[in-house]
Amino acid sequence: MIGLFLSGTGNTKHCTELFLHAWDERACAVPIESPDAAKLAAAQDVILLAYPTQFSNIPYMIRDFIHKNAALWPGKHVFCLNTMGLFSGDGTGCAARLLKKYGAHILGGLQIPMPDSVCDSKLLKKSEDKNLELIQMANQKLLAAAAQIKRGAFPQEGLGLLDHMAGLFGQRLWFYSKTRGYCNRLKISDACIGCGLCANRCPMHNLILEQGKAKAGDRCTMCYRCISSCPRQAITLLGKEIVEQYRFERFEQFERPHLSIDKHPKNTIH
Repeated sequence: MIGLFLSGTGNTKHCTELFLHAWDERACAVPIESPDAAKLAAAQDVILLAYPTQFSNIPYMIRDFIHKNAALWPGKHVFCLNTMGLFSGDGTGCAARLLKKYGAHILGGLQIPMPDSVCDSKLLKKSEDKNLELIQMANQKLLAAAAQIKRGAFPQEGLGLLDHMAGLFGQRLWFYSKTRGYCNRLKISDACIGCGLCANRCPMHNLILEQGKAKAGDRCTMCYRCISSCPRQAITLLGKEIVEQYRFERFEQFERPHLSIDKHPKNTIH
């Protein structure tokens, strides 16, 4: 078993690692931008695919990975996990439907609310205490879902017809133009000091340094990794100024929940 994930600010990385360890402590988590991600996944029968949702859709980087690795999916058992700021409807279903077309068997889906990571929007901002509470609730849900799977029952969140309708009419139809492909709207202000941190962290290699300043291309996957990390708050995407930078590492000082690991888990693949 392997977990493939896209994580901009750390939310999805945390959820992937915690969920995988609780489900099968032998499984490893691999960033989807890793050049070996597809090769490592090809050697496993069960794949956890995890990502954040954007306007009730999956990031284009995830869709691109699924399409480019069409030969990977036939016969694979895939569980979809998505993180969200508030609502996604069928965030897991968006990937599941595409994976089915390539011959994958969908085991289930899990949708996890996490702190808002969109740095240049005020919409879903919460206090640090509220964010910590949200993370603790997410931890409990992830552990409960892993225990449920060990009993042979897979959560099916986001995979049903009503979920599909909710995601489609709730957000995706109205904002599809924002997620139909990679974005070219990343903005870099004169506050940039050319430190190169954004270029080093971009999963798409969409940022370069030119004449001592960062320059963006047209392959942004809207993960907010660069925006949340910029020491001068010089990068924006959806808004015009930074409201609050968010990185999950701020909360890593708090102890993770104790994991009760079954050393001999049952075979839960049907």
